[in-house]
Order: sequence, then structure tokens, then C-alpha cells
Amino acid sequence: MGTCLTPGTSDLDARVGRKPTYRIALAIALLTTPAVAAPNPLAAERDRTRPLVVVAPNASDPTFVTLTRALANSHAALSERQIVVFTVVDGYGERAGQPIGPAASSALLAALGLQASGPATALLIGKDGGVKLKGRLSVENIIAAVDQMPMRRQEMRK
Repeated sequence: MGTCLTPGTSDLDARVGRKPTYRIALAIALLTTPAVAAPNPLAAERDRTRPLVVVAPNASDPTFVTLTRALANSHAALSERQIVVFTVVDGYGERAGQPIGPAASSALLAALGLQASGPATALLIGKDGGVKLKGRLSVENIIAAVDQMPMRRQEMRK
């Protein structure tokens, strides 16, 4: 003869005497546990590179177009100064032209207090993780600022 099951229990539950409440507790725990946030991609750059983060609401933004063209023409100068370019356009991020994924893009924007829909802006981050320049930047401003940094001066002396 079969076992009489209470809704929400399995035959195994009935045989071992478990109450269906453990399933409810498990479901509540899974639903209320916060999702693990994606790590800020800038954390991996610390002490290694000088990230330049360029954020724009769309790829046709004039500020974005002007700066990215100038950056493309200055690859050698940027590389020499260990500048790695992050772009976030319409919420989609890239590091040196390679996608970083939606979660990392969101984490990057959140860490810098920026929004994907905001005005186009650029931030130069030092190797120490601090924001060194922010706003509508030119390649000339970026290079001049990096060349004045104490760590860069040490690098040039070596």
C-alpha cells in the first residue's frame, strides 16, 4: 500500500520523517541571499597599469569619437606609459578592445560613480587606483599628466 504524501513532500521525505518545511527554508535562503557582485575590473590593474576609462552614452557621441580616434593614433605613447584604455559605450564595456561583460561593465561604472547614460567623460586612473584626471580630456593632457606622476618619473629614470 502507498504512503500518503502531504503536498510538497516526496516519498523519501515521508520515509525518513522529514517535514516539508526544510524545502521552504532552503527556497527562502536561496531567494534572499544577495548575488555576488562582479569584481571591479580596475582592481586587477592596480600597480600594473594606468587605466584610462572613456564612457559615452553612444558610439556616435562627438566627444567619444574625437578622443577614441586620437587614442588610436597615439598607441605607442600610451603603451610606453602603461596606459590601458577601457571604454563603456551604452553600458557595454571593453578593455583594450576586448569585451569585459555586462556585470564587469556595471561594476566599473559603479566604482567610478558614473552612469552609462551620462555625458561622455574620461577618467585617468593612476597605478595607485586614484582618479588623476576627469572630464573631456585630450591625449596631450593625458600624456602630460602621466609624465608628471611620481611613479612615471621613477620609471623614466630606470
